[in-house]
Amino acid sequence: MKKYFLFAVLTLFVAHAMYAQQATWIWYPGDYEIWLSNKMQNRRTEKGAFFPPFWRMDAHYVLMDFHKEFNLTEPEEMHIYAEGNYNVKLDSKMLPGTPAIVTIPAGKHKINIKVHNQDKVPAIYVKGRTIVSDASWLVTYEDKEWIDETGKVSDQSGTTWLTAGSWNFNDPQTLPSEFRLSLASAEPVAVERKGNSLLVDFGKETFGYLSLRGVRGKGPITIYYGESKEEALSPEGCETLDKLEVEGNGKGAIMTNLSKAFRYVNIEMGPGVGVDSVSMFYEYLPVKQRGSFKCSDEQVNRIYEVSKYTLQLNTREFFIDGIKRDRWIWSGDAYQSYLMNYYLFFDEASVRRTLLSLRGKDPVSSHINTIMDYTFYWFLGIYDYYTYTGDKAFLTQLYPRMQSLMEYCLGRRNKDGLMEGLSGDWVFIDWAEGLSKKGEVSFEQMLLCRSLETMALCAGIANDETGAAKYQQLGADLRKKLFSIYWNDAKQALVHSRVNGIPADHVTRYANMFGIFFNYFTPQQAEGVKTHVLLNKEVPKITTPYMRFYELEALCAMGEQSYVLKEMKDYWGGMLSLGATSFWEEYNPAKKGVEHYAMYGRPFGKSLCHAWGASPLYLLGRYYLGVQPTSPGYKTYSITPVLGGLQWMEGDVPVPGGAVKMYCSATKLQVKGAAGVGTLRFNSASRPTCKTAAIQSLGSNRYELTVQPGVEYEVAYKASK
Repeated sequence: MKKYFLFAVLTLFVAHAMYAQQATWIWYPGDYEIWLSNKMQNRRTEKGAFFPPFWRMDAHYVLMDFHKEFNLTEPEEMHIYAEGNYNVKLDSKMLPGTPAIVTIPAGKHKINIKVHNQDKVPAIYVKGRTIVSDASWLVTYEDKEWIDETGKVSDQSGTTWLTAGSWNFNDPQTLPSEFRLSLASAEPVAVERKGNSLLVDFGKETFGYLSLRGVRGKGPITIYYGESKEEALSPEGCETLDKLEVEGNGKGAIMTNLSKAFRYVNIEMGPGVGVDSVSMFYEYLPVKQRGSFKCSDEQVNRIYEVSKYTLQLNTREFFIDGIKRDRWIWSGDAYQSYLMNYYLFFDEASVRRTLLSLRGKDPVSSHINTIMDYTFYWFLGIYDYYTYTGDKAFLTQLYPRMQSLMEYCLGRRNKDGLMEGLSGDWVFIDWAEGLSKKGEVSFEQMLLCRSLETMALCAGIANDETGAAKYQQLGADLRKKLFSIYWNDAKQALVHSRVNGIPADHVTRYANMFGIFFNYFTPQQAEGVKTHVLLNKEVPKITTPYMRFYELEALCAMGEQSYVLKEMKDYWGGMLSLGATSFWEEYNPAKKGVEHYAMYGRPFGKSLCHAWGASPLYLLGRYYLGVQPTSPGYKTYSITPVLGGLQWMEGDVPVPGGAVKMYCSATKLQVKGAAGVGTLRFNSASRPTCKTAAIQSLGSNRYELTVQPGVEYEVAYKASK
């Protein structure tokens, strides 16, 4: 194992050697993310009560050693800032006091800064002319060194050093522990006064703090928040509220302590208490929108815009599930957010923070979020991150934590080598009435198989040849077992589960649709699954956007974009027709009125702004504009546009270094890539033409064109299936 850490350190050091002399706050990788997620996830309240997560929460290491070796051509003054108590060693000798400025002589030197902080993450900011704190510094929570009887510091150590973590705290006065989301003021669109109460409508789903202006009198104010008007007007049923005791003279404003989700706010004031007006401070993470999509269908454009807003609301310190509840980091929800993010924001830092916070620390004692399938999504999310960004350094450093988590999973297989829910395991899959979680569920074996294949790929990247061979063999064995146990020729599908050694007779969509885009089926099997499962109304329907994401992805992978477009308009358009301003946790068209707001046995338990509702962002970018990486970091990529019933479409797909710009109609294609080499593939009923590049025929009306970076291509063609 040690050689893999050494390889990781060497790889990361070389990767960051070219960086400019920009100092930034640094810490032990993952510690700040764990600390910040603890703060965020423990802010949840329900009906005024503190409501923490269900799973184990880890903490940061309280003592940290940072070090860097350097060779100076001339003396240099170095300024040191730290979050915590610290000392400084230069060439293994302790400097007196707590120096804020250290002068380093010319020559080769090593500096160590040891920091202790019980409450916050130990972090440092170092700035000199050439010496700066950045990701090239090494860090450990145990230095394993000692001083012998002569006073000599040991010259050998079993310490594991990792490269430092960082974000964007690039000023010494911008302390990581003081991070806050950004705020923007907003006014309501309507206010209704009735007696001593105010019903305030902000016009759309939003998130932030209320500001009560001109508060006068002494007494109670109770604030009921609602994603719907009905929720805000239901003191007994609303999920979130604030109870204030005020004493005001009609001047100034009072801001609530905790940010919350709402569209409507019902403010009830005690006798003698008054409020002149109400506004809010919208709270958000300032990420830049880099992707776009527009087409000939205005309803689809509206679906895209609301999807965009839904993801924006749920992109906070981390990718969360929903802004009303739970406001936690759920791995299954986050996995979909990563994919949507790659087609809208391409914010790499948000993905890294979320992956690190979800993983926590060793030893592993449960599945991520206690959910078996959510553990597997975590593995898939790491390799996807590498594929989209090309960030080998992050994957390599995280690989040992991938290994320990996978060993935990392998240790929980039953005697037949299959995953089956044990005590403490939550087998989730989806919210679906009557969905059995008993026995060995085929969906869980499918995800474990893919996770093992992912581990084999990551092991190869981390230079672990033994691990790569091990995981590859385990994955191959499990895939063979998966089909031998669950594939039913008569049903042309994988059955749902096996209980007490007997395969079930019924079929669900889950394992079957994942098998499509995992490319596990033969062409004949895939066609059988499409007909007998995905397009079969007798197979139980999916009613959550969560699993509709994967169902529609499977259909798109099978070339059913026209069918998917109709489904998208019906399903997401159905929420819009009911007045949705963000997309919901669950939508069942059969429900009526306030039934749509109920979930978990509570009248307003459902989240009306859930990250997994924003999946059209991914589907439209990946399967309509058709852009996806074919090698890490978009060094090569493919563009396979499919109109799917649209007359035209255009958009930007963000990539490292810019975007792939695409326009497509039935007669014209325009494309320009910022970086990497793309391959434009399309069908044309007639011979296509391009003035600036050669078009290669692949036969059967199929053509392709190589897209060089920075060059705009226009193709005249005639669209065909």
